[in-house]
Amino acid sequence: MSLKRRSFLKGAAGGGAALATAAVVSAPAQARPNKVMPPQAVGLLYDSTLCVGCKACVAGCKEANDLPVDVSTPDALWDTPLDIGPKTFNVIKVYAEGTADTKDQEKNGFAFIKKSCMHCVDPSCVSVCPVTAMTKHPQTGIVEYNADACIGCRYCVASCPFGVPQSEFDTPTPKIMKCEMCKHRQAEGKIPMCAEVCPTGATIFGPIPALTEEINRRKAMKAGEANVFERRVIGSGDTHERPAAKYLDHVYGEKEVAGTQFRHMSAVSFTKLGYPELREQSYSSQSEGIQHSLYQGMIAPVVVLGGLVWAAKRASHIEDEHPEE
Repeated sequence: MSLKRRSFLKGAAGGGAALATAAVVSAPAQARPNKVMPPQAVGLLYDSTLCVGCKACVAGCKEANDLPVDVSTPDALWDTPLDIGPKTFNVIKVYAEGTADTKDQEKNGFAFIKKSCMHCVDPSCVSVCPVTAMTKHPQTGIVEYNADACIGCRYCVASCPFGVPQSEFDTPTPKIMKCEMCKHRQAEGKIPMCAEVCPTGATIFGPIPALTEEINRRKAMKAGEANVFERRVIGSGDTHERPAAKYLDHVYGEKEVAGTQFRHMSAVSFTKLGYPELREQSYSSQSEGIQHSLYQGMIAPVVVLGGLVWAAKRASHIEDEHPEE
């Protein structure tokens, strides 16, 4: 009676899992605190009520990052991205309900929403990357990607709660593609292209403290009254006037998963606009606690290896006692 390979593997896996579980139970994982905003963090504010859906930001982003067309129709006549992807770093989507007569209204209304990298304060993509191909700039907080360091594991793709990092699939040497807040333009003293080309100031760039101050100013506005809105960058002096909207109190990105550097204001619920409801604790703070508990002192790997060795010896012993005829 020989021990079949499947039985051996099942026994080994079961024994190793049991030993690893026992190790974790004896030393429970502790989540670390959320990381905090970098000292010179910059970011973007997107105001859905100011967006007219022109998609200048989509075209400008492609120009600034040398991205190809992204077609979704059989005739392939136009650049028609349906979502972010390897060829599109930011996209404008629309919410519409009922007759869709009134802008920024949930019932029988419509609203625009922008999707791009959120540049999380405590990013999951950075936490899971085994080779530091994903990093967060210690001053600006921009979540950056180094293609030369990447090994193509795509852990970043699986870990992002916003579904942002995207992998190429049409090349033998695929890279991860995502918004890096036009860091190459910032190095030249310019601002992200999506903010540069936005005609209404729906997307605006600046230091996080200044963006926070602007958010509070807009939330205090009385709906329907004329107010001044800046364009392109906070403090630019480039302004226009229009009636204020009835903003939601919730600013998306202020608290979600420890906060992000891309903030959203809207008059329509963010769940209806396609953004997920997320907790305030970052996922990386919890997952790193589990990882550190498992690998502290290499206890879990050692006990699992020990279980495999034990299973192999036991299988060998059974083989010796019951050789095949």
